[in-house]
Amino acid sequence: AARIQTLYNRIDVQALQDSHLSAHVARQDLGLSTDAWVVGNVGRLHPDKDQATLLRGFAEALPGLPANSQLAILGIGRLEHDLKELARELGIGDRVMFLGQVPEARLYFRAFDVFALSSDNEPFGMVLLEAMAAGVPLLATACGGAKEVVEGVGILFPPGDAEHLAQGLQHLAAMDEQQRRQCAELMLERLRERFSDRAVGDAFWHLPHVTELAKRG
Repeated sequence: AARIQTLYNRIDVQALQDSHLSAHVARQDLGLSTDAWVVGNVGRLHPDKDQATLLRGFAEALPGLPANSQLAILGIGRLEHDLKELARELGIGDRVMFLGQVPEARLYFRAFDVFALSSDNEPFGMVLLEAMAAGVPLLATACGGAKEVVEGVGILFPPGDAEHLAQGLQHLAAMDEQQRRQCAELMLERLRERFSDRAVGDAFWHLPHVTELAKRG
């Protein structure tokens, strides 16, 4: 175990930030209300992504969320009909926006007040890095690689646990602007230290066998 080292997925942090649309433009393009409090989710409508738990958690959290709260789900998949029906059964059909396939969805993350990843099987989750680069507070399941990404800079909840998901949403909704700025700074620091092109490149070149090969020319 002592000989195992991890090279994480990586992003060009500055390039991604430069490509982000402003919150106003992103919401306008997605058809979201400019004054809504928006929970975002990006992913296939597939059992692994478990948007059903997200819908249940959002419905449970609503009494403690801003009055104009919405849930925006970007993606397509075989569960679209079932998820829309579940939203109606939960009484939140008018609060949930199924926005379909959005090309280059990473450009729109500033449209969200919170990004929620409800997957119960997620080896890593590049969308988490994309949300972090946009400065969007994170709520994610403690499964797969999400824990290494989110722990200490966002909120983790057990897979399939709608109650704790709801509590996480309410906690994030209560953040003031100063807390959001501090959260964004922590996420940016995590990106630069662990998931940036430079950080992963440095880690690679310091692997023992790579260092030895470099010495040999």
